[in-house]
Amino acid sequence: MAIPRIVVVGGGAGGLELVTKLGHKLGRKKKAEIILIDRNSTHIWKPLLHEVATGVLDSGLDEVSYQGHSKAHGYKFQRGTLESLEREEKQLTLAAIHDANGTVLLPSRTLSYDYLVLSLGSVSNDFGTQGVAEHCHFLDSPQQAEKFRRDMLDTFLRFSANGDKCERQQLNVAIIGAGATGVELSAELFDASKMLHSYGFSSLEDRQVKVHLIEAAPRILPALPERIGKPVAKELTRLGVDIHTDTRVTCADERGITTADGTLIEADLSVWAAGIRAPSFLSELGLSTERNHQVKVHQTMQSIDDDAIFALGDCASCPQPDDKRVPPRAQAAHQQASLMVKNLRAAMDNKPLKEFVFKDHGSLISLAHFDAVGSLMRGASARSLFIEGRLAKFFYASLYRMHQMAIHGVIKTGMTVIVDGLNRYLRPKMKLH
Repeated sequence: MAIPRIVVVGGGAGGLELVTKLGHKLGRKKKAEIILIDRNSTHIWKPLLHEVATGVLDSGLDEVSYQGHSKAHGYKFQRGTLESLEREEKQLTLAAIHDANGTVLLPSRTLSYDYLVLSLGSVSNDFGTQGVAEHCHFLDSPQQAEKFRRDMLDTFLRFSANGDKCERQQLNVAIIGAGATGVELSAELFDASKMLHSYGFSSLEDRQVKVHLIEAAPRILPALPERIGKPVAKELTRLGVDIHTDTRVTCADERGITTADGTLIEADLSVWAAGIRAPSFLSELGLSTERNHQVKVHQTMQSIDDDAIFALGDCASCPQPDDKRVPPRAQAAHQQASLMVKNLRAAMDNKPLKEFVFKDHGSLISLAHFDAVGSLMRGASARSLFIEGRLAKFFYASLYRMHQMAIHGVIKTGMTVIVDGLNRYLRPKMKLH
């Protein structure tokens, strides 16, 4: 008798943690065949992409090879992009993979499943704003973050080419969206400009870099408590960030950003970090989805259309007892991955599935090396604990270490911490090439 096959599409934070745990509990013991599908060959923790974008983090050192990781953790990996789904036959089709010249590397393939988990994360939502797709950078993937980094270095180099004239120049950066990504990127850009100047890569000083942070809501970090947003706004203002709240962007072009009142904010680099949505093709799979393409699921994380299909993370619209939806946050995906392991095992044994209830452990914002602010232990039965400074930075760094422990284990994560500490002395503080 063939063992069940569990196919997970999407190797983000939730997806990779899920297949790692399934591989340990089922794959190694031959109780199920676990297959991970992702269009990329490597994984990097998405909350770090703003650091990749500024060169503070070298993605080549921190990315995880799915192929190598799968060998060590009891699951299989197939590179590919989900193209279509046949629910009655329990089959999915993966699109062909081409090289840069258009040559087919892997033809289109079909893959059967007993249980399917969609963990495709989210992408930026430009709401169809004119010119954004053509003139703004996005930070949804390592490739996009690397593209921004290269353009950032080229822009700094171009502004430095004029020698003494550089004293009268100003490099303008516009970041649309003052959520966590936009806020953290604003601070990282000032840090990056200082390091580029110290290494002699750029003659621009940080006072010659003007960052515009643009937010349509009345305040920055609108999804987080106001007592986090206020000190963050104060620190960003101290750094020199020009914060524009209650400001809606209507157009982007080669000159910069145009707002609803007709004001042109000049920008040499523009980044769109406002709003998220699930990948649009999810609405083409024959499953019920929200307007933002999130798959509608029960609280057990099963699709409302098919009990054999699950969804977690940012691509899932999961209801909660308070009639709200699970927020699109990394800690939610982590919690869902843990419960998903139990629910998949229960489904295989024809046992009742548990309902997911999100537990908010708080929020943390890091402003490069300048500061960190956040709240911990937020919940219905206890007030949140406001923290900042070194303690907040410690807890912020621990979030990534927790993810590493989930996919690598304690020993390897401990060794990684040591290597990262040594690299602070052995390598430049930012990627300059």
